[in-house]
Amino acid sequence: MPSLPPTREKLLDAFSELLVTAGVRAATLDAVAAAAGVSKGGLLYHFGTKDALVDGLLERFRGLAADDVHGMRTAPGGAVDYYLRTSVVPRDDPLSRTGIAVLHLAQVGDARAAEVFTAATEDWRAAIEEQVGDRVLSRVVQLVGDGLWAGSSIGDVADELHDAGEHA
Repeated sequence: MPSLPPTREKLLDAFSELLVTAGVRAATLDAVAAAAGVSKGGLLYHFGTKDALVDGLLERFRGLAADDVHGMRTAPGGAVDYYLRTSVVPRDDPLSRTGIAVLHLAQVGDARAAEVFTAATEDWRAAIEEQVGDRVLSRVVQLVGDGLWAGSSIGDVADELHDAGEHA
């Protein structure tokens, strides 16, 4: 994914952070500008409306998810190994952080966010199915990975798996 200008990145980072930590209602243009350390005019220069800011976040997520699917398909250990290993992530992982922000938008009825997240989920599942050859099994693998991701997003799974690996 090509890199964005630093101010746009800071604005998208701030928007994601506000969505994740404070919710959709708190993620106003004023709050995003303040959190990014730029003027509201600076925000409006890059994103003329809140819809444009959402579009920017969705585009970022599409790019990160596409890069991840490419990583799955080219991973030496295969898509399943890649998906499960990368499902245990630090909370500040860009793909996870952006994905959680997109989920927050989808949960309050943003159809664009729901569509983008659903498309990414289907791309991940398809990459798994290419390896395992079965749609149901690919979905089971994906659900295990999603559970690992959800657990690590709140911090309980990564430590547990790390400790288990040391004792194996």
